[in-house]
Order: sequence, then structure tokens, then C-alpha cells
Amino acid sequence: MAHWRYGRGWSKREIRQYLGELEQCEVNFQVPLDEMSEEAGWKQDQLEASLGHDRGGELFERAKQALCGYEFSDPSIAVSYFDPEAPLLGRNMLLEFRAYGFHFLNGVRVRKVTEEPHAHGRIFGYRYETLRGHIESGVQWFTLLEDARTGEVRVRIEDCWQLGDPPNWWSAAGFVVIGEHFRERWRHRAVERLRRVAKPDPGLR
Repeated sequence: MAHWRYGRGWSKREIRQYLGELEQCEVNFQVPLDEMSEEAGWKQDQLEASLGHDRGGELFERAKQALCGYEFSDPSIAVSYFDPEAPLLGRNMLLEFRAYGFHFLNGVRVRKVTEEPHAHGRIFGYRYETLRGHIESGVQWFTLLEDARTGEVRVRIEDCWQLGDPPNWWSAAGFVVIGEHFRERWRHRAVERLRRVAKPDPGLR
């Protein structure tokens, strides 16, 4: 089950310990990705938005760096802890969810990275999957798409999830009641923050 606390988070030592424990954790679902349908009880969310236009490619590269470093996340809702020296593919991360004074630690692992050209530009993205003990169960995709014809860069955030391993009955109930509100707010703020950190001119941040 997820680690949780009220009123405060965890020390650096504790975070290092819990990160190390993730090495032995497996994903907390067995359903193949192509079977995670709404009919089967999986909630699916998606948000796609433009980050701006930049024919020089700097916007895409800055946005890519921000995605890899999880810089787009609103820290009042979710903070990510990971080894910055670890390769993106296979990286373990601890996500600290924050709501109304409660803190929940949840493990995820990057299981897929995509970086390739497409018909009119290039694409970059990665998918992480929830590990045993995560309050949710499922996957999340982060994707950047660049259109070389116009210079536009777009971001897409996709979720497929259901309730995972909550630490107690009241956190499960609370997640059902307010979880979607926080998820939607987090997605929209993620786009706003990504626009700011990805601007080619640092003085405009």
C-alpha cells in the first residue's frame, strides 16, 4: 500500500530508501494495455494543447527536457523524486501526491520511450506504469509533437487508470470523490507550466 502522512512529507534519507525499494516492485496490474477499456472499468483521460511556435526547434528541446525532468508538475499537487543520473527508460520515480494536508508516496516506472521523426516533424514521449503500492493502477503517457511545416509544438497527456492500492478505506473513498478534480487541475496546470519553462527566451519565464 502507499505510504502516507498528514501535515508533512518525507526526509531525503527516507526518499532514498523508498526509491531503492522500488527496484523490487512490479507493476500493480496485469491487464494488457490494449484491454484497458472503459467498458472493462478503466478511466481514460486525455488533454492535448499547443505550447507555441518555434521553427528553430528550441521550444521542442526545452519542452522535452522539462518532460524528462518532471518540471511541468505543479508542486502543490504532485512532486516527483528520482535519480537524475538514471536513464529515462527504466527509471523509477516516487510521486508525492498532496491534497488538503495529506501526502501519499506512489511508485512508477518508465516502461516505454518514443523518439522518432514522423511525416511532418518529430515526436518524443514516454509512458510510465504504476508499481505495487500505488494508490492508482494504470499508465500515463506524455507526448510532444512538432510540426516542421508550421513550427508548432503540441503536448499530449493521456491517462488510463483505476483504483490501485490505497492505504486505507478513507483514502480510497476520498480518491473516488475528489481524485478526478485534482487530476484535471493538475493536467491543465501542467500545460501552463510547460509553456512557461519551454519558452526559448529565459527572460520570458
